[in-house]
Amino acid sequence: MTTASEPLGPGSLCYDPATAKVGEYRDRAGPYVMLRPVGGGREWEADPDTLRPATNQERLGASVRAANHRSAAVPSLSPPPEQTGRPPRAVPGCGTCAGLAGRRETARAAYDRSAETDANVLLRQHQREEHRA
Repeated sequence: MTTASEPLGPGSLCYDPATAKVGEYRDRAGPYVMLRPVGGGREWEADPDTLRPATNQERLGASVRAANHRSAAVPSLSPPPEQTGRPPRAVPGCGTCAGLAGRRETARAAYDRSAETDANVLLRQHQREEHRA
């Protein structure tokens, strides 16, 4: 892959046909070059004569895989404090609030916790959008 017009440099993305992976060029190590996965990870040795520049599609795929890997490794955030306490109260005089509170009570009476939670979420969302300055 290394030609005078296209030298390998740290950070350039290459396709390694031996592993069928896109790697970020790190440095030379004897007769091999060191590549690492896009986004970080364990480096591997590759034959510099078989490498080629990664295509745009290969670059994009490697970047998406790295982003997916990062997001899977991050623990989910806890809900805001307002959502961990008591259920929201309907604003007096608001028909939408009254309707959602009624929906919640119907679900609670039927022991449908999923529908009860849905009504709470919709009521909080409505209150954030309509009742806060």
